[in-house]
Amino acid sequence: MWWRAALTGLLALILGCSVALAQTPSRVFRVGLLTVGSSTTSICGPAMVKHFVERGYQPGVNLEFEIRAAQGKLERLPGYVAELAASHVDLIMTNGYVAAVAAKEGAPHVPVVVTGAGDPVATGLVESLARPGGKVTGVSEIAGPLSTKRLELLKEAIPTVRTVAVLWNADDRAMTLRYKAAEIEGANLGVSIVPLGVRAPEDFKVAFAAMTEKPPDSILMITDILTALNRARVIEFAAVHKIPAIYEYDWIVRDGGLMAYGPDMDAMFDRAAGLADRILKGANPAELPLELPTRLRLSVNLKTAKALGVEFPESIVLRADDVIE
Repeated sequence: MWWRAALTGLLALILGCSVALAQTPSRVFRVGLLTVGSSTTSICGPAMVKHFVERGYQPGVNLEFEIRAAQGKLERLPGYVAELAASHVDLIMTNGYVAAVAAKEGAPHVPVVVTGAGDPVATGLVESLARPGGKVTGVSEIAGPLSTKRLELLKEAIPTVRTVAVLWNADDRAMTLRYKAAEIEGANLGVSIVPLGVRAPEDFKVAFAAMTEKPPDSILMITDILTALNRARVIEFAAVHKIPAIYEYDWIVRDGGLMAYGPDMDAMFDRAAGLADRILKGANPAELPLELPTRLRLSVNLKTAKALGVEFPESIVLRADDVIE
């Protein structure tokens, strides 16, 4: 009978080890999340965690995030990248062009998945969309064509628009390319573009003074960390001076902006998480084509429109994905 007891004990030991092995991940992946903004929003927010969980990862079990958020202080980015590289992350996910450049240059041997970086080919982040080369891939915002589309929508919504003031961060190459695309399209639409580049928060006062002295028919605000952090000032100025404005993202319309057209950010983060998943499973980022947004959202704020005296045509309201009453 002793051998039965011994066999039973051995089987129990094997079963226990098997269960323990099944519950212990074979590897813990480390993912750096780098943003020019806040640690609780954009790529560092709960939405990104959700997209990894949907792909079978369990934070704290087989996945660890290393979050670095510059809070608008771009000079912090090189140090943050050095910290991520020193902590041996498996890849870095970035939001914003400046963060993407910092990761590419500061950690050249670490795969980088970019979002919110504008046109990555035009800015030199990658060689091409189909074959990015190097260590960088991600999701392109098709930024140039979207800038032109926003002007088209603005003209459709308010046909009397003849001058559009463009607010953008003139120190950000990706944002400058968006401005230039808008400038070209403005000429095609018969719209005069008034360039109002800003480089620091105090520059908004200069831009507002210029628009007060010579009011434009409308405003197009190009979004990066600088303009995003000062969006409330732009929205308030537009409201006080009754100047219609179009923005790039739906969340600015929820903050009181008139209208916006741009990528669905949650969908972009989902695609970025998919690319990160493939890299963690062994894919070469140099051979992963950059993906394009599949969902674009048109958002309008009817309350703001009423305050500005703007009456949206039915064609705009019916096509809108978000209508804020």
